[in-house]
Amino acid sequence: MFKEPSGSASGMPKKGSETDIDEGLYSRQLYVLGHEAMKHLQASSVLVSGLWGLGVEIAKNVILDGVKAVTLHDEGTAQWADLSSQFYLREEDIGKSRAEASQPHLAELNHYVPVSTYTGALVEDFLSGFQVVVLTNSPLEDQLKVGEFCHRHGIKLVVADTRGLFGQLFCDFGEEMILTDSNGEQPLTAMVSMVTKGNPGIVTCLDESRHGFESGDFVSFTEVQGMNELNGICPLEIKVLGPYTFSICDSSNFSEYIRGGIVSQVKIAKKISFKSLLNSLAGPDFVITDFAKYSRSAQLHIGFQALHQFCAQHGRSPRPHSEKDAAELVTLAEAVKAQAPPAVQQDSLDEDLIRKLAYVAAGDLAPMNAFIGGLAAQEVMKACSGKFMPVMQWLYFDALECLPEGQEALSEDKCLPCQNRYDGQVAVFGSGLQEKLGKQRYFLVGAGAIGCELLKNFAMIGLGCGDGGSITVTDMDIIEKSNLNRQFLFRPWDVTKLKSDTTAAAVSQINPHIRVISHQIRVGPETEHVYDDDFFQNLDGVANALDNVDARMYMDRRCVYYRKPLLESGTLGTKGNVQVVIPFLTESYSSSQDPPEKSIPICTLKNFPNAIEHTLQWAWDEFEGLFKQPAENVNKYLTDAKFVERTLCLAGTQALQVLEGMQRSLVLQRPQSWADCVTWAYYHWHTQYSSNIRQLLHNFPPNQLTGSGSPFWSGPKRCPHPLIFDVNNPLHLDYVIAAANLFAQTYGMMGSQDRSAVTKLIQSMQVPEFTLKSGVRIQVSDQELQTSSSIDDNRLQELKAMLPTPESLSGFKMYPINFEKDDDTNFHMDFIVAASNLRAENYNIPLADRHKSKLIAGKIIPAIATTTAAVVGLVCLELYKVVQGHQQLESYKNSFINLALLFFCFSGPLAPPRHQFYNQEWTLWDRFEAQGLQPNGKEMTLKQFLDHFKSEHKLEITMLSQGVSMLYSFFMPPSKLKERMNQSMTEIVSRVSKRNLGHHVQALVLELRCNDEDGEYVEVPYVRYTIH
Repeated sequence: MFKEPSGSASGMPKKGSETDIDEGLYSRQLYVLGHEAMKHLQASSVLVSGLWGLGVEIAKNVILDGVKAVTLHDEGTAQWADLSSQFYLREEDIGKSRAEASQPHLAELNHYVPVSTYTGALVEDFLSGFQVVVLTNSPLEDQLKVGEFCHRHGIKLVVADTRGLFGQLFCDFGEEMILTDSNGEQPLTAMVSMVTKGNPGIVTCLDESRHGFESGDFVSFTEVQGMNELNGICPLEIKVLGPYTFSICDSSNFSEYIRGGIVSQVKIAKKISFKSLLNSLAGPDFVITDFAKYSRSAQLHIGFQALHQFCAQHGRSPRPHSEKDAAELVTLAEAVKAQAPPAVQQDSLDEDLIRKLAYVAAGDLAPMNAFIGGLAAQEVMKACSGKFMPVMQWLYFDALECLPEGQEALSEDKCLPCQNRYDGQVAVFGSGLQEKLGKQRYFLVGAGAIGCELLKNFAMIGLGCGDGGSITVTDMDIIEKSNLNRQFLFRPWDVTKLKSDTTAAAVSQINPHIRVISHQIRVGPETEHVYDDDFFQNLDGVANALDNVDARMYMDRRCVYYRKPLLESGTLGTKGNVQVVIPFLTESYSSSQDPPEKSIPICTLKNFPNAIEHTLQWAWDEFEGLFKQPAENVNKYLTDAKFVERTLCLAGTQALQVLEGMQRSLVLQRPQSWADCVTWAYYHWHTQYSSNIRQLLHNFPPNQLTGSGSPFWSGPKRCPHPLIFDVNNPLHLDYVIAAANLFAQTYGMMGSQDRSAVTKLIQSMQVPEFTLKSGVRIQVSDQELQTSSSIDDNRLQELKAMLPTPESLSGFKMYPINFEKDDDTNFHMDFIVAASNLRAENYNIPLADRHKSKLIAGKIIPAIATTTAAVVGLVCLELYKVVQGHQQLESYKNSFINLALLFFCFSGPLAPPRHQFYNQEWTLWDRFEAQGLQPNGKEMTLKQFLDHFKSEHKLEITMLSQGVSMLYSFFMPPSKLKERMNQSMTEIVSRVSKRNLGHHVQALVLELRCNDEDGEYVEVPYVRYTIH
């Protein structure tokens, strides 16, 4: 019978548009979905039926995503085999209801989502209470019954299934689903430089960057001068003609275009229609996950139907790797093919594929459940929100490359269940791999969202859970509230605890046999005494769960040096990628790099912003320049006697900026009271938003023309206007209060949030009259900025003399402020939002709300639990191959996915580039080995080292370096060469680098530049010079 929801009624959020979204919890997800889609999620009740590994994965993701309520349905009890992938079942739960044993753990994930259980039959009255129904690992007969009911009653249906290394997903979101946004990308904008009159009219955009539009997009126009008919016109469909041009409607009768204009992409909602499960079974449409396996979807569509028949006849799946059961499944598949309607008809059956389906169908793999479960949960979100393109309507996936390479077949006797937690995995790979997995020693770098998912999967597959096995995880961060939305091993009571310790404790609850060693140590050159030769040499592999490129590249270099496999992955909203790095087989992570981010020209920031991104970057620079850098410089001045001397040696205008900043902080603007802080903020408001703009317009009046006769204020240059302070304008007062409080903090003074008191202070103030200056030069381009940076030395000496001596400031210090975006009480984002929007107002740029401002200024990476789960599933499928020691390049898969578009790209990794000297081929994985310690017990001298390469490799070393230290070069002074020739290599390294080598250093990396016997330069690998 149906049980009442076990979630507390008081925990229920309000419905629909009344729902308050907890931005502290959902912040990273909101940057993926947006507020409107999130409100739809919070109004949707979801049923998840089947609480095996796949069902619990989907339920976990859906609950984290923040739907209205989740009901868990399962009529069965927990078995040993369930522990292979059901991470919320414990050994003591064997024999208990799967749904009821899982409910307390799932309910802890998100206190906004009530989680209830139901263990009765799926009757129609019960189903009618849900917006979305998810069926996992259910018989086809049940799927068809539920599917027909849901289709008739407008209930959205997701069917998901995993069978060993195969996965299946089906969606039916009704005959009239409204899709509001198919890709979730920010609408594009471009600046217009010309619009022709004609049928159609042709729009040309400024050639600063490509417009990025596609044919069929809809656009709207603003700020067009002359052809006013375009401003405010209903969205127009366009046809792209080139990277800077596109056509619109008939503009023959429009006014003449003069100049300017902004064109913006408009997202238009559209209806999409789904067939019922019964109809779609007979006439399927497939989403292809791997174009190298294009024909497999139709074959697996037949295979899964045959598998359902087999299970119905025998009450079980085909036995693992049983030839008899495989032959029977092939026969059933032939019958399904013969009876198939024309839309599904295949010329021939791929018997080998169907046999492999039979071999592994009894298996239950956590990584496969993570991948399909991530996809299925994302489809639930699409069903609830109408955002992102749904699966239309069938998706099949396989990872057969994970099976042993070559022809070695697993026998049935090696894959029999043993009544232990790994039975579902042994059914696919046999007991041999299980033993290997247990002995693995892995290093996991990062314990955030990807780190949590990796550890969960490691625990489920048994990585590091056997004799000699272990996982070392390091992460310096503490848990914040925003982490709870996707880092599922953390709970609200873990906030402020260390991530690495918490993940280690949480994952040991999932599998008590796992051995996790937690660190809080940053990986980098400064910690190589911890993560030293012994540490890396004892590892079997490394998995990165990092959020920055520098750390990724560092770990990549370490893995190349120690020749260890590296599993690399990352996510950005609905996008994710996986790269596998295998010694001697593939290129490394650093072999290819993304282009650098495009920076904003300084002159654009200083005087000519045209987008909210420009004003937000300007506001962030203001924050650093007002509340961090001056305070840091003052403290250095007070504690470092040579600070001013070093400052005077700085290039360009840096010295002037530092000294002027210190003079302001210590003399001109040093406050004595809170009122002084308010006065400073009020005056600074006038400087930035009134006086500086008036000076800019004095230099470049609105009607100014360039040398070629065209308007100066055109194209990307928006003509500004000064603001007039209005104490009744909340934005104006927000700025003064935030700036005054931050200014007070830098001096260790108390601030205030009393708006009425600040208002009274402002009303009593008189701002000094601003006088326009003649002869002030304002640079129009960054080139002008670079050529006009000469500084008067007399001015620098004058500023130096005006500074109070450090002795006269005894006991005084300042308090630099480091920007922190996630604390809403610290005035940081208050200042950024106000400063940016005021400047946007100056330049008539549309303002940004706090949410968008935080995303851009805080450089937040949008994130969502579903993508993380799917990506980590793919990582762990590669892990199976790594542990088995696959040696064929085509066995491995690098992947890129976008769950919004349902775009999947799987490709074999690239082989490392090959180089050659003489007849010797080498790659980035190769190196010279040099033993520093000679047989006589003495270390090799530089001369012996050079002679060794000449005699052994016929190479003349012309330059030799270690890190940034040059140890030898042919152009060194003869006296220095003579001195170094008889010194030992480590002695030279210590002297040149001016640091002693630590006891942990067993070898040095030496870089060479060499000539061959003909005196020609040849490229060679580095040298690993072993000290001891």
